[in-house]
Amino acid sequence: MVLVIYLKRLYRSLEKEEQQVTALFEYATEGIVLTNGKGQIILVNPEAERLFGYEKAELLGQKIEMLIPHRYLENHHRYREEFYHAPGNRRMGQGRDLFARKKDNSEFPVEISLSYFSDKKGQYVIAFIIDITQRKEAEQKLLQQKEQLEKVTNDVRKLNADLETKVEERTLILKEALQELERSQHELEDALSKEKELSEIKSRFVSMASHEFRTPLSTILSSATLIGRYQKTDEQPQREKHIRRVKDAVKHLNDLLEDFLSFGKLEEGKVETQITNIDIHELVQEVEEEMKPMLKDRQEFITRYEGSAMCTTDKRLIKHTLINLFSNAIKFSETGKPVRVTVVTADGELRIVVQDEGIGIAKEDQEYLFESFFRAKNAFNIQGTGLGLHIVKRYIGLLNGTIHFESELNMGTTVTVVIPCRK
Repeated sequence: MVLVIYLKRLYRSLEKEEQQVTALFEYATEGIVLTNGKGQIILVNPEAERLFGYEKAELLGQKIEMLIPHRYLENHHRYREEFYHAPGNRRMGQGRDLFARKKDNSEFPVEISLSYFSDKKGQYVIAFIIDITQRKEAEQKLLQQKEQLEKVTNDVRKLNADLETKVEERTLILKEALQELERSQHELEDALSKEKELSEIKSRFVSMASHEFRTPLSTILSSATLIGRYQKTDEQPQREKHIRRVKDAVKHLNDLLEDFLSFGKLEEGKVETQITNIDIHELVQEVEEEMKPMLKDRQEFITRYEGSAMCTTDKRLIKHTLINLFSNAIKFSETGKPVRVTVVTADGELRIVVQDEGIGIAKEDQEYLFESFFRAKNAFNIQGTGLGLHIVKRYIGLLNGTIHFESELNMGTTVTVVIPCRK
C-alpha cells in the first residue's frame, strides 16, 4: 500500500514537472527548435511556428537548413558538423548579423543561442531563436539619424568655415579700406600742409619782394633823376657817386633774380651736378676776390688751407655756396669784423668753415634757418631774400654732403659744410 501511494505521488510530481516544462516550452517568447544528430527537426514550439510561418507538421523531420537563407547553405553544413564534433553552449554569429528564412522565403534578422544534450539515442541541439527585426530597424534608424546628424554637423562645420572665410575676407577688405582711408587722410593732410606751407611761402615772397625790389628801384630812380641835374664839369664826382649807387642797386636786383631762378630750378628738379676735378684753393681765392667790393670798412678775409688743393666735385654749386656764405658773413657783421675761412681736404672729404663775429641768430629762429623765404627777426633791416641758405642746403644735398651751424646772438655764427671729395 505504501509503495502504491509513493508511486502515485511520484507520478503526480513527474506529471506536474512535465506540465511546467511543457508550459515553459509552449509559452516561451523565444522560438525553440530541437534537432537530432543528423540535423533533423524533431521538436518546435508555437513561437517558432509563428516566426517561420510553418505548421509544426511541416517542420518535423525536415533538415534545419530549410530555415537558413540560401546564400548561407553552402557553409552551414560545415558549421553544423563542426558543432557536433565540439558541442558547447554558445551564442551564434558573434560579430556578424544572422538571418533566418521564413516559409515565404523572406528573411528576417535573428539572434540564436545553442545548447546541447545527449542520451542513449544520440546528441541533440536546442536552438533558441529571437526575432530582432524591430531592434535592427531601430538600429538602422539610429544609424540613419547618426548619419544625418553627421551630415548636418559637417554642413554646419562647412558653413562655419565658409562664414569664417567670408568674415576673414570682409575683415581683410575692411582693413584694406581703412588703410586706404588712412593713406588718403595722410595724403590729404600732406596736401593741406603743403598748401598751407605754399600759402606761407607766397606770403613771405610777396612781403620780401615788395621790400627788396622797392629799395633798389627807388635808389635807381632817385639817382637817375639826380644825375640829370649835375650837368657841369666840376659836378662829375656827384655824377659818379649816383652812378655807383645805380650799379649797386642793379647788382642787388640781379642777385635777387639769381636766387629766384636757382630756387625755381631746384623746385622743378632741373639742377644737375657736373663733377669735375677742381683746385679748391684757387676757387676760394676767386670768390673772395669777387666779394671784396662788398667788404665793409676794415673788413677782411682771413683764410687758412689744410690738405691738398685738388678735389673732385661740382665747381658751380661749390662757388654758389661760397658766395652765399661769404655774403652772409659780410652782411651780418659790423665794420672791422673779419670773416674767417678754413678749407680742409682730408680722408676723402672737403670741409669748409665760414666764421663771422656778426649779429648771430636767436635760438628760436635757428630751427627755421634753412626754410625758404625765412628771415631772422634781427635781420629784417638787412637786404636779402631768405632763400640763400635754403638753396645752399639743397645744393649740398645734391652733392651728398651736410651743412650745419653754430650761432649765438650778438656773438657771431659758424657755418660748416662737409662734402665728399676725391683727389
